[in-house]
Amino acid sequence: MKPCRIAILGSTGSIGLNTLKVVDQNPGRFRVVALTAYNNFELLEGQIKKYKPSHVAVGPEGLDHFKSSGIKGVKFYPVVDCAEIASLKEVDTVVLAMSGTGALMPFLAAVRAGKTVAPANKEALVIAGDLIMKEARKHQARIIPIDSEQSAIFQCLEGQRSKPVSVHLTASGGPLREVPSKDFKRMTPRDILRHPRWKMGPKITVDSATLMNKGFEVIEAKHLFNLGCDQIKVLVHPEAIIHSMVEFADGSLLAQLGVTDMRLPIQYALTYPDRLPTGLKDLDLAQLGSLNFEKPDLKRFPSLELAFEAGRLAGTMPAVLNAADEEVVEAFLKGKIGFLSIYKVVEKVFLRHRIVKNPSLKEILEADQWAREEAKKIMEPRLRC
Repeated sequence: MKPCRIAILGSTGSIGLNTLKVVDQNPGRFRVVALTAYNNFELLEGQIKKYKPSHVAVGPEGLDHFKSSGIKGVKFYPVVDCAEIASLKEVDTVVLAMSGTGALMPFLAAVRAGKTVAPANKEALVIAGDLIMKEARKHQARIIPIDSEQSAIFQCLEGQRSKPVSVHLTASGGPLREVPSKDFKRMTPRDILRHPRWKMGPKITVDSATLMNKGFEVIEAKHLFNLGCDQIKVLVHPEAIIHSMVEFADGSLLAQLGVTDMRLPIQYALTYPDRLPTGLKDLDLAQLGSLNFEKPDLKRFPSLELAFEAGRLAGTMPAVLNAADEEVVEAFLKGKIGFLSIYKVVEKVFLRHRIVKNPSLKEILEADQWAREEAKKIMEPRLRC
């Protein structure tokens, strides 16, 4: 068997590092052709020496560093050229481990090149899901999600001849699940970044606290599995053992369970349709004793309902929601606004937007930029205080 040739876009982040652990777990099964990172070029240098990729993209400081590094046999690119790497002829599978909207162009390039794309990035599908899926169908590209919830749905649907009536996305509840609403106003970035289940980047951890992240997953699932928003339900499941469930017309529910480790969905995406040993500990249900479920409290976490509404409205609204959220969360993480301002500012941007239906890529990017500027304008008085 020829090794699967992979490109890892975002190799120094959590998903990228776990992807390389999967590579190590399966010697001879993969060949790392390309790696990209923005500014962690010291870690990237170690990855280059170990995995010997032929193509590497890195931020400006990294480019300067590698010019004098003495590394040979590698073509270096500025990180803005990730789309070029995603469409390389010598790449079979693109692991999209980049965060933020910067993943959009590489995602489009990969599907237009007919690649298998394993996305851990939500933003690209949120802001341009219709466009990405249309291009994927046109160029016969395959999308196998890495996000644990979307991977669970993908696995539950595998081999099914019937379409699902609904899907149930599970949520751990985030770091504020047991915190009284009256205490939300005093939450600092340090408080929010203490996630009870997952070790994630700062942005996604804040979105987990507001449940906006789960809202983005609703929009993502809508596109990946051709569903209406009314077919997607969210269920708080603190143990994070059931990653998602699929319901069929006869009332049957299929669920995917597994340990809370990202290597499991990453390996499934990379070795599909095979299932291989992961080296992870087995799931001991007897030791767990019980699994708990509850409905999300939309009064305490209104961002989730806002995301559902953005998914229903479609057009440019999801792009606006995402862009505003990125700007506001960044301001919160820098200590410039309070936690409760996250939702308030995003909602104001949402309500001010005039939706463009069936937008082009240009119109999506214009909406994204408008939302960022609008969010900054709304926050400006707060930032001066």
